[in-house]
Amino acid sequence: MPDPAVPSTPPTPPVPLDALLAREDLGLRRIAGPDGPGIVVHGAHTSEMADPYPYLLGGELLLSAGVHIPRGAGAEYFDAYVSRIAAAGGAALGFGVAPVHDTVPAALVEACETHGLPLLEVPPRTTFSGVARAVWQLMAQARLAELRRVTEAQQSLATAAARPDPVPSVLHQLARRLGGRAVLYGPEGAELAAAGRDQGEEVRAALAELARVVRPDTGRPASATDAAAGTGLAAYALGGGQGFVLGVAAPQRGPGDHTIASVAAVLLSLLTGEHQSGTGAARSSALVRLLLGSPPEDVAPLLGGDRWRVVHAEPDGAAPDSLAASALGAALGSALVDPHGGVVRVLVPADRILPALPGWTLGVSAAVAPRDWPAADTQAARALARARATRAPLVRHGSRAAALADLVDPHDAHAHARALLAPIAASPALTETLRTWLSLHGGWDRTAVALAVHRNTVRQRIARCAALLETDLDDPDVRMELWFALRRT
Repeated sequence: MPDPAVPSTPPTPPVPLDALLAREDLGLRRIAGPDGPGIVVHGAHTSEMADPYPYLLGGELLLSAGVHIPRGAGAEYFDAYVSRIAAAGGAALGFGVAPVHDTVPAALVEACETHGLPLLEVPPRTTFSGVARAVWQLMAQARLAELRRVTEAQQSLATAAARPDPVPSVLHQLARRLGGRAVLYGPEGAELAAAGRDQGEEVRAALAELARVVRPDTGRPASATDAAAGTGLAAYALGGGQGFVLGVAAPQRGPGDHTIASVAAVLLSLLTGEHQSGTGAARSSALVRLLLGSPPEDVAPLLGGDRWRVVHAEPDGAAPDSLAASALGAALGSALVDPHGGVVRVLVPADRILPALPGWTLGVSAAVAPRDWPAADTQAARALARARATRAPLVRHGSRAAALADLVDPHDAHAHARALLAPIAASPALTETLRTWLSLHGGWDRTAVALAVHRNTVRQRIARCAALLETDLDDPDVRMELWFALRRT
């Protein structure tokens, strides 16, 4: 299946050399070597080494004022110098006129023509740092444009996945965003659905063959790329264990195309998995029955379990979108996901393993029967609050009852709790603050974090509780009695 860690940002696009030459403030002039839109620069590097090969990564615009050129150097020296730049993968050479040389050496021009290396003349008024800054500025602009393109594509794919015909809609959006063709192959390799322009029999056959390479069998790769008839090809094995494969053919591959295609692969994994297993129809049936008045315990078998846990999840960064919420549900093994505000709620069968997940803070309820789902929802919310306060990635609700509480009749315990807490019962804020404060052993700062309020607010509320209850909250016996009472409400 495709890697679930879909890259969040595409790599930085290179800068066309023509875009750098078009900058009038630089005044650069091409005087040798090839030209055309296909020549790109991945960075700028200044060096006065006679052999810059060890210091180049490839794709650089190398800048030099010719300090390294010995007096009386002939064609042999310049040929060796340029051949080493070309061997290192240098994109172009920028030669600064002044202060060392008044003109670009003719032998250097000839060597660049021979080795096919673009040679730019840098005028005296233009500094090398100015050229480097211009390269980074153009790269930043290109990166911003690519990020905007990827973001818009992700949004359009998510919207397409919510349509009544989600699979064809996702393929159509993917083909449009990549300017090519998107194909969904079935477990046997047959073309089930496609969108975009057909690029001919050769490309069609090559893409189908590439899709067979990534069949999600043991030992096979999750994705693969190739090319045919000048068209870039990519194939992604979809998750869910059903054998579906996404194939993409596009004339040009942009830096963000892999990110866009990976998002589409994740969405199609969810959609094809649901379609194959029938869980989507089961969830729809369960929802209808609930809306028509059936109790939760009657519809739970349609959802796949008798005992359940509720998970409240909060991302470490920005508020979760629908795609992040779906990915979280997939990681927890459930499609029953409810993103609301800054918290995602997930209903998970109790037999699923619930690990801590990077980038998320989780609160997990006890395993309960369907009739107790509302109580489990409250447990998960409190567990998440405690996880935030203690900075733990995952906190589970404690299901073991206190031994002393087992000695008291539940009805009597509940009546006593209501009477003891009656002075603050009308204020949920006071009750919840007291509960959280006691659970965190009277920690002001951690309680403030758990409730997302200022620590002074916590102090004021606890003081108000002490006054209304007419008791000393510093007394451990009082705290214990109140804690037992709060657990019974």
